Amino acid sequence: MFSQRPEDFVRRLMLFVLVLLVAACDASAPVDTDGGAVPGVSDTVVRVGSSLALTGHAGYLGTQTLRGAMSCIRSVNEAGGVHGRTIEVDAVDDSYDPPRCLANTQNFIIGNNVFALFSYVGTPTTVKIMPMLEEAGVPLLGVFTGANALREPFNKYIINIRASYYQETEAAVRHLVQDLGFSRIAVFYQFDAYGFDGLIGTELGLKRFGLEPVARGSYIRGTQDVEEGLARIKASKAQAVVMVGTYDACARFIRRATDEDFTPVYYNVSFVGAEELARRLRDLPRAPVVMSQVVPPPVAEITNESALDYVRLLGRYYPGEVPSFVGLEGYLNARILVEGLRRAGRDLTREGFIRAIESIADYPLGPDLHISFGPQDHQGLDRVYFTRLREGRIEPLKDWKTLAPSAGGQGGGS
Repeated sequence: MFSQRPEDFVRRLMLFVLVLLVAACDASAPVDTDGGAVPGVSDTVVRVGSSLALTGHAGYLGTQTLRGAMSCIRSVNEAGGVHGRTIEVDAVDDSYDPPRCLANTQNFIIGNNVFALFSYVGTPTTVKIMPMLEEAGVPLLGVFTGANALREPFNKYIINIRASYYQETEAAVRHLVQDLGFSRIAVFYQFDAYGFDGLIGTELGLKRFGLEPVARGSYIRGTQDVEEGLARIKASKAQAVVMVGTYDACARFIRRATDEDFTPVYYNVSFVGAEELARRLRDLPRAPVVMSQVVPPPVAEITNESALDYVRLLGRYYPGEVPSFVGLEGYLNARILVEGLRRAGRDLTREGFIRAIESIADYPLGPDLHISFGPQDHQGLDRVYFTRLREGRIEPLKDWKTLAPSAGGQGGGS
């Protein structure tokens, strides 16, 4: 019974040699708390996985996020990396589709070849993978969404850079009510976790003033079926519409409403992708369109050091690419990733990386922009900026009252 064919013996021998080679390769890698090699970390490389929309109706958002992040990472790698390790980003397209994002993330984790997850895009996609994070003990840093579900209840493995949708909508509602005197505010939202989050944030903001939405209209993710929602909101004679959607659906809503001579103030949360929305509305000078942002303007004329560095590096690694708010957010994600790796030291572990992030306090990203975390605070930034669309260009909104004369149409006045 001990006899075996020669080919079986050779196959077993080769398998034994392969196991020895893998063990030898891992010998120089850091060792985690359970005594095993840290996934995604070798002597020369730390690898992170990113599932984000690179195609489809949110493809602009994922592409800009990734290019902003890679502008920073490529510069760091050229300078020698972090503690002698270069950063590799395994970026996989999910087309803003939750099942695809889940499958991508499962491959990252089961394959055991990424140290952390990085720069995901979207609420419905990211919410889908949340249960896996704690079970696998994998950090997720930098998500292009302000969803409250990623903030409450607290999850030690989720590290948010940006302000939340609740903060964005609360600030916008305050300006609409206090500065413009509006009381008739409607909500147009994507019918999924992202849209529901923005809807709830708006309702909470209105409740502080004893108000509630005069109308609610929605559309299905991935479509531009805005007509039913538009009809409902137009009938309410809303003075302003809070828009929680993607650039394609929101642009279609605004175009159709303008064609019907309905021109309230259109306020969009940051996920809309300001530059892409502006491109689609560049020939609509009458539409009073406002967008909140969670990073400063990415233009060369400003003094924010991080924005200037992003603009410079984007031009270096992606010539001809136009800087964007989304891209700057991706760049800031990478800045914090790099700082966390630096503080974690050469003996890199996932738990050590999380502790390193939590040690960041008042880290300067510019003279007017500092980021802080803590053991029970995994959101680094809280500031909200406002911009407006004027003659096809995005500019800072300094005075909300300048919107009042344009807020006529069927919803205008106070």
